[in-house]
Parts: sequence; C-alpha cells; structure tokens
Amino acid sequence: MRIAQVAPLYESVPPKLYGGTERVVSYLTEELVRLGHDVTLFASGDSETSATLVAACDRALWRDPNCRETLPQHVRLMELICREAWKFDVIHFHCDYLHFPLLRRLRTPGVTTMHARLSRHELAALLEEYAEAPLVPISDDQRRPLPGANWQATVYHGLPCQLHTFLDRGRQRSGDYLLFLGRISPEKRLDRAIEIARRTGRQLKVAAKIYDEDRNYYHNSIEPLLRESRSFVEFIGEVGGKDKDELMGNAYAFLFPIDWPEPFGLVMIESLACGTPVIAWNNGSVPEVISNEVTGFVVDSVDQAVNAVEGVSGLSREACRRAFEQRFDARRMAHDYVEVYSRVIQKRAFPISRAFRPEGDERVAAVARA
Repeated sequence: MRIAQVAPLYESVPPKLYGGTERVVSYLTEELVRLGHDVTLFASGDSETSATLVAACDRALWRDPNCRETLPQHVRLMELICREAWKFDVIHFHCDYLHFPLLRRLRTPGVTTMHARLSRHELAALLEEYAEAPLVPISDDQRRPLPGANWQATVYHGLPCQLHTFLDRGRQRSGDYLLFLGRISPEKRLDRAIEIARRTGRQLKVAAKIYDEDRNYYHNSIEPLLRESRSFVEFIGEVGGKDKDELMGNAYAFLFPIDWPEPFGLVMIESLACGTPVIAWNNGSVPEVISNEVTGFVVDSVDQAVNAVEGVSGLSREACRRAFEQRFDARRMAHDYVEVYSRVIQKRAFPISRAFRPEGDERVAAVARA
C-alpha cells in the first residue's frame, strides 16, 4: 500500500524531547515501513525516518528561534500534499482540520486522526459540513462529545516494544520516588502531585516542559509550591531518550493527576512499558488505558491517590509490562490503521463534493466520476 503520513510541523518526527503527536506519527510510520508498505512522511526537515521524507520546512517550528507564525508553513504543507496526492493510495493526516477543504478536491482518500480534545461547541458545525470525512479517535472517550461524526474505529496509540526498558525486578524497586512527567499547565495538576508526595512522605521528581502560554501559570501557581517543597520535590525539567527511560523505569509509581478529559495520555503507556504502575485521575481515557488495581489505580481524589500510593507495593510490574505488550504495541496500532485505510479506499471515502460541482461543468463531473 502506498501511504502518506502528514505530521504537524511544530516538532520533528520523532521529537527530540516533548511532542506526543509527532512521536506517535514516528512509531506508526516506522512500523508501516517494517510491514512492507511504501510510506512517505510529510514533516519538518530535521525529522528522521526510514520512510521517504518530504520536508515542508527546514526544522521544527517550535525549535526555530526565527519562527513567529506557524500557519504559513502549514498552508504550504497542504500545497505539497496536493501536488503529490496522486502517488498514494491513502493519505493519513495528523494535523487537525486544515486539510478538510482540500480533500473534497482530491481523488485520493484520506483519514484524519484526532489527537486533541474535541469540543462540540467548537467542532459540531465543522464536522457537520464535512460529514464525509473519515475520522479516527484515539480513545472512546474522545469521541463522546461528537457521536454523530464519521468515526471509523478507535485506535489506541502504540509504542515499539523495544523502546523502553522493562525493569524485571518483581516487586522490588530501585527507586522510592514518585514521578510527574509531561508539561506544566492547569489541567495537568502538578499541584496535586506535590500534595500526594507531601502526604505520603515520598520524594517527587518532576520532569516537565513549560510552554510559553503556561509561563504565567507556572510563575504564579507552581513556582511558589516548588519553593515550599524543596525538601521533597526535585524539578528536573524536560527530558528525553535514555534519561526519560531510566527516570520512568526506576520510579515507584507514575502520577497522572489530570483535571481534564485527556484524549489518550501517551505517557501512561510509556510508564507501563517500563513496568511502572500508574496512579491516575478518573478523567478522559484513563479508565480505558489503566486497569484499576492491576496496572495502577484510577482515583477521584487526593485522599484516594494517597491510599493508592501505599497499594502500589501489591501490584506486579510484570502485569504492567504484559498489559503494554498486549494492548499498546506499535505493531497492533499499525495493523489497526491498515484496516481503516483498506475500508476508506474501498469506499472511495472522499468523492468530489456536490458543493464544488458547478452546474453544467462536464469536466468537473468527469473527474468526480473517475
């Protein structure tokens, strides 16, 4: 199958540090190549892939100090795709909705994975207009606000089995610390993690990225907490690669105290891959990813989370790793997407819409029939 993968240009594929969507695109692209498909990746020029790379910009936009606007580069990305669309059996988009108007004019079918939180208020009219667009959610919870959209199948994210090191030590752990890893923002609730660490008497390591839009929140709400908690909280900053692997694998438990409907939460399955149990709030996709009292604990309050920390000693790291291998392997993800691709190709999911067929224009009608 000839497949185009279209990544956002904010981070490289894979990202050097933080970047969930680009990381998933990388895992999927590499696995599709391993399965024997002819894959082209549209991404930033500093991306690394075994697929054919089409660079829409020289470097990731969030890593380019001269980049002030990201929209122009993404508009050009759409043009590059249109020029080469005829080469592919299917085009898989990971960059929100910018491409929707183009798909009505392309003969190549497309699939769109929705990576972000979906709001009915914001998206209902758009998805009603483009009701023919095949969409893939990354959790069942993500699709709840818009049940009438053209959902094809829920496809959970996956990681390469060899990506993270499983520390096979039974119930013996080399680290007694709790871990918070991700980004610092109001909905991620680092403040809850700090309170859990304080009440359980355990060290908390914080490996987090701070986006510009969250700096005021960090300075006003989180920085004072970190100063007050210096005795038991270590702020590490953004990490990746081997450092991230060791940090997650050696943790006693991973804290995911979110206060919003997380569409998936890639970091949870990264923790499971290392064999580290997860304590997560009952929001969004969490109950779909974490098996309560098996691979971690799904909680509704700080009190429950504090009790869960003590309960972690009774969980099996092998069970965490086994759940990851059975449910969140990248090969399973790739096979799930190939099934979606096959269906939309068979259905010719994106015919030229009648909304764009002028009356009496035989040329347009002929293209539509073709």
